[in-house]
Amino acid sequence: MSVAAASFAVFAASQVGTPGPANMALMATGARFGLRAALPFVAGVALGKQLIIWPLGFGLLELAQRAPLVFETLKWVSAAYIIWLAWKVANMRLGEGPDAAAPGFAAGLIIHPLNPKAWAMIIAGFTGFTAPDTPVLQATVTIAAILLACQILMHPLWTWGGSLMASHVRGTAAERYLMWTLAALTVASVLFVLFGGGTT
Repeated sequence: MSVAAASFAVFAASQVGTPGPANMALMATGARFGLRAALPFVAGVALGKQLIIWPLGFGLLELAQRAPLVFETLKWVSAAYIIWLAWKVANMRLGEGPDAAAPGFAAGLIIHPLNPKAWAMIIAGFTGFTAPDTPVLQATVTIAAILLACQILMHPLWTWGGSLMASHVRGTAAERYLMWTLAALTVASVLFVLFGGGTT
């Protein structure tokens, strides 16, 4: 065995498809701007995970094992940023600022590098589904391709889901509850990664 691709694909689909900071950001963006306007952001989020996968595959994972305090600090800084984004989502209203522009590709790129769930998911791929003697390039390409395929399928669905929900609650009393729920799920997913010891 080199990379247990089928098993990792099932794992990756379960992780990419479940609530987390990135999916909540996608849903909130879809709710605010609609799927079509959010597509550049969706593309950025999908490709942003590659900014973690390739450095980890080519040595950053080994550095993390040698200097765990550095990565522990980065994890908490990233979590604080995601929670700050959740606060912004909680206070966002779907009907405000009709001329505002949707976040673009560059904004999407930074979501996963600052997402503790993404780091945990990718590290699990390299440590739990890859044989120790697997060539680095093979392992990295396999993990990168599987995660990207899952994201291409599932990220637009989360964004579309946000758009559908918004079409029913925009301008109603339920709007505030929707945004607070998205924010609360985002914070909960971060706290689960920080304290739960898991990757979901």
